[in-house]
Amino acid sequence: MKDFWIACGHHLLDRDASGGLRATDEFLKAYFSRPELMPPDDACPVERRLHRELLADPRQPVGDDEIAAITDQDARENWRFVLAFRDLLLRHPTLEAAYLATVRSRTNDLPPVFVNQLVHVILRNALDGCDDPFALRAAELFFRSQRILPHEQALLLGDEEVVGGQSPTPVLSLISMLGVAADARLDVLSEANAEEYWRRSDDFDMAFDLTPGGRGRTALAQAMARWISHLLGIDVAIEPLRELHDAQLTWYVGLDADATSLGDRLWHGEQLDERSAGRVLGLFRLTFADICAAKVDMQGEPVYLLLAMTSDRKLRMKPQNLLTGLPIKRLEMVT
Repeated sequence: MKDFWIACGHHLLDRDASGGLRATDEFLKAYFSRPELMPPDDACPVERRLHRELLADPRQPVGDDEIAAITDQDARENWRFVLAFRDLLLRHPTLEAAYLATVRSRTNDLPPVFVNQLVHVILRNALDGCDDPFALRAAELFFRSQRILPHEQALLLGDEEVVGGQSPTPVLSLISMLGVAADARLDVLSEANAEEYWRRSDDFDMAFDLTPGGRGRTALAQAMARWISHLLGIDVAIEPLRELHDAQLTWYVGLDADATSLGDRLWHGEQLDERSAGRVLGLFRLTFADICAAKVDMQGEPVYLLLAMTSDRKLRMKPQNLLTGLPIKRLEMVT
């Protein structure tokens, strides 16, 4: 079986009997070894000692007074964040349980970078054994911001970090792009180059085609179904729809902040203007395989999923909405 997303550290984790990821010392040490936490030459003795001791015993308790004694303000902040993340993982039996606790919390103040890293490695677990590069590239939307790339009538997404801050103009059939780093290569994932994804999966440098009627939307639906099944233990079927008027929004879930706002407007009977409707990147219909087992509040009614871009043509998906927005009476994970 081909491996992918090596950089997320899934190989450093253990699995419990149900397939959930369990934090290991090796996984925790990888965080303490990050450049942001490596004490510089002029670091104070407290920071140096803390770093040395946590590399030896990554689970040892650290008091607030120890962090407060670190001289450098930025270092104190970095240590507070990473230790809060460590403690979250250690409070729960699996990373999946820790993530669910985080998205349910009304007071979560974990930096987005840690949440995205958690989504990354949990998705790697949920998609273990998946041999479809299109589904894997679609799943990158869960934890990597995307930029809409202008290209004739196609709806193409490129990783925002790879594409860069400028407005890219595709040239040479999207083999290269203005606005992309000089050494970056951004090809559109296709049947012809799909096998390249396996060796490039950690580079996030393949553009994704989300054009209506194409394979990309079906792949995204597959990734969303795997995510829900893995975390909630609920089997669902998700299918892409072509037009907004194909849906009667009895229940809907916005997959990002902008989609939620647009869905609210439709819910209240507002007719979207052309510009607002043009921001909708995808519409999906979700049905439950077993309504009784899932304890669904709505009998026989589908759930509609909306995906939209921001006014500056970016996509920042919120995968937690797939877990907290469904009309089910309980949220129990399978692990």
